[in-house]
Amino acid sequence: MDIYLETERLILRRFTESDADDLFALHNDPEVMEFLNGGKPTPREEIVEETLPWFITHGFFVAVEKPSGTFLGWFHLRARKDEPDDEPELGYRLHKSAWGKGYGTEGSLALVDKAFRELGARRVYAQTMAVNVRSRRVMEKSGLQHTRTFHLEWDEPLPGTEHGEVEYELTRADWETR
Repeated sequence: MDIYLETERLILRRFTESDADDLFALHNDPEVMEFLNGGKPTPREEIVEETLPWFITHGFFVAVEKPSGTFLGWFHLRARKDEPDDEPELGYRLHKSAWGKGYGTEGSLALVDKAFRELGARRVYAQTMAVNVRSRRVMEKSGLQHTRTFHLEWDEPLPGTEHGEVEYELTRADWETR
């Protein structure tokens, strides 16, 4: 197992091809996907042929509960294409069974800490729909602060799109004074 980081209750490890079933189940839960694609199902072929290979090679990590080994979801900490390497984006997606238990905050705090302590980050940021209150709360508990609300054009806007997207961030200077 290629462990990236451990917390008190979580192991974050690199994705492998054997994670296809778990990823398929996560990405096909309508409530999990509500603010991402409106809860529409994702074909298994797309998960196996596109999503999983991308996750394996682009800084996504399986979140596993200690000591049960249960797949809880995933996190990522990576710079977007054409953006500075020292400004990684934080992201996460967890099964409903993991909601409200602090796993999102625990994993996010550990990744933010790693970004500044080990990876030389100047800034860590995260984005979500303005109406995604649960995700915004994880960002806040992880030390990120709201920096902007913005609006994007979507071919198929989701309910709540009219309220825009939000971005939260934590800079190195602010992290150092925490």
